[in-house]
Amino acid sequence: MTPTVAVVDNDSFTKALDLIEGINDLNTPERKVVIKVGIYNPQTGICTTVNTLNSIINSFDKATEVRVVESDSGAGPGLKRLEIWRGCYNDRVVPFNLSDDKDTKAVEIAGESVPLSHIFFEPNTFISTHVPRRYEDAGDEDLMNIGSIIKNLLGLIPDTKKYRFHEQLPTALLDIYEAIGGIDLAVLDGTHAFLGWKKKKSTVSPRVLLVGKDAFAVEAVGAYLVGFDPTEMPVLQEARNRGLGEIDIDKINIIGDIEAPKHMIIEAFRGLFPKKVR
Repeated sequence: MTPTVAVVDNDSFTKALDLIEGINDLNTPERKVVIKVGIYNPQTGICTTVNTLNSIINSFDKATEVRVVESDSGAGPGLKRLEIWRGCYNDRVVPFNLSDDKDTKAVEIAGESVPLSHIFFEPNTFISTHVPRRYEDAGDEDLMNIGSIIKNLLGLIPDTKKYRFHEQLPTALLDIYEAIGGIDLAVLDGTHAFLGWKKKKSTVSPRVLLVGKDAFAVEAVGAYLVGFDPTEMPVLQEARNRGLGEIDIDKINIIGDIEAPKHMIIEAFRGLFPKKVR
């Protein structure tokens, strides 16, 4: 089956869900919702916006509980970093620090036994949301095309020494993906896109959302959005080898305008790295 990725204005999340044939199978009282946001240093603002997270939460109105999750990292405790979305929390929607959970299940990640929170092994709808980024001058080839939606899974590891998996990142990420039963909904929040690294960086605002049920297809379209060839990304190559999802842009049903926001991002990128624009 050809996967669909909806490209809509950043205030049109409900429209995106309609375009991917809805979430009736995911939005039920029997399934709690787990939303893995991507946040490292809250000071940078490189994360899903409050408005987008609220749109996701409000769409899952039948779920009795929504957990917004992160883990401790070198940038600080998970709960502290989740405060950036404090306006989203209420009796039904709660922040949850994966590093504080003592009820875990050991799974094998890149040859290592790692304890993951019990919440991933309960009936749930698992959502990964992050932002488009291209860290071209990071000084590390692997950082240039790390993606967002799948890379976000590294934050499921509860300890702070996640960097030990960087040398086996595609294997580690896809081992996590398979251990938790995959991603049910992927939301790439292109309200802003983040380019460059350290002194040479820029933020542009294409104000789009990329939404789909095939997380690898969403990652592939997100890579295309920032000027990468998805088939050259190691994590997507490994996903293709494992038969986990579609990564070929020509085999993905993209509904909406991806070319205009891509042009905006590439023009901004050209201003930073004129010799690297394809």
